[in-house]
Amino acid sequence: MSIGVGVIGTGVMGAEHARLIRNETPGAHLAGVFDADPARAQAAAAGGVVFMDPRSLIESDKVEAVVVASPDATHAELTVACLKAGKPVLCEKPLAPSAAEGLRVVQAEVALNRRLIQVGYMRRFDPGYQSMKRIREEGGVGATAMLHNVHRNANAPGWFTGAMALTNAFVHEIDISRWLTGSEMVSARVAAGIGGDPLLITMRTDRDELVSTEVFMNAVYGYHVHAELVGRSGTVALAPPSVILQNRDKTGGLSYPDNWVPRFADAYRRQLTDWIGAVRTGTSVGASAWDGYVASAIAEAIVAALPDGREAIFKFPPRPTLYN
Repeated sequence: MSIGVGVIGTGVMGAEHARLIRNETPGAHLAGVFDADPARAQAAAAGGVVFMDPRSLIESDKVEAVVVASPDATHAELTVACLKAGKPVLCEKPLAPSAAEGLRVVQAEVALNRRLIQVGYMRRFDPGYQSMKRIREEGGVGATAMLHNVHRNANAPGWFTGAMALTNAFVHEIDISRWLTGSEMVSARVAAGIGGDPLLITMRTDRDELVSTEVFMNAVYGYHVHAELVGRSGTVALAPPSVILQNRDKTGGLSYPDNWVPRFADAYRRQLTDWIGAVRTGTSVGASAWDGYVASAIAEAIVAALPDGREAIFKFPPRPTLYN
C-alpha cells in the first residue's frame, strides 16, 4: 500500500521533496502540500491537494507521514504537532531554531517512547559518505586521526546573516562528522577570515581526534563539499562529484553546481526512499531527534564563544535510551 505524504513548505527544498515523492519514491504518493504562498503551493502540488493551513495537513486522514520543509522557526512546533498526531515526520534541519527548543522536541518524542522523527541530514545517504564510513568501520585506514571537511557556497543568499554560517550551514559538518567518526565532539576553536567569511573550525572528539572544517559562504566559483578521513594507516576521501570532464576553449576540468540540490540529488532520493521504508516497517533511519539537538547545541556553543575567541566546550544532558 502506498504511503500518503504531506509536505509543509514548498520553497527550494520542499518543492524538491514534493517532486521526488510524486515521481521517484517507490511506495509513496504526494497526499497534499501547504505553503504560505498559495501559488508556490499549487506549483508544488502539480494538480494535487493544497491544504489551507499546516495543522489541517497534519491531521488529515489522507496524510500518513509528513515532511516539514517550512522556515526554520516553525520546525519545532510543527514536528511536535506530528508527534501528537502519531505521524512519522521527516524534518529538514535544523530540528528547532534553538538547542533548548530542540531538546524539548526530544523530550516530547521520549515521552511517546517511540521514534517518529528523522532530521533531514541527507549526507548520511550520499554514496560517497557511506563508502567512507564503511571503509573506516572495516579498518581500511586504521584508527582515525583527523577528518577534514570543506563546505563552500557560491554566494550566500540575502537572508543568510549573522551566525547562520554556523547554525544553518556548518551543522551539516557537525552531523556528518559525528556519523563518520562514530565519536562525540567535545570542544572547538574558530578562526575567522576578513568579514567573518570564511571560517575555519577545529573540533576535538572524545577519542582525541581532530576535525577541521572550512565554511566559505561566498566562494563564488560554485557549490563544493569535500571530506577526507585521515587514518593511522591510510586515507579515504570523497571523489569529485562531477561525472564528466569537459574540455573547451583551451581549458578543461570539473564543473560545480550553483547550490546543494544537484550535488546531493542522489542523497535526497535515497533519504526519502529509506524513510518511506522505515515508515512502512515502523523502524527508524537517518539522523534522530537527538542528533538534531546535538548539532544545534554544538553550533550554538561555538557561536557564543566566537566573539572573544575562547574555546567552546560542549556539554549535553544524558542521551535518552530511546536513541541508543
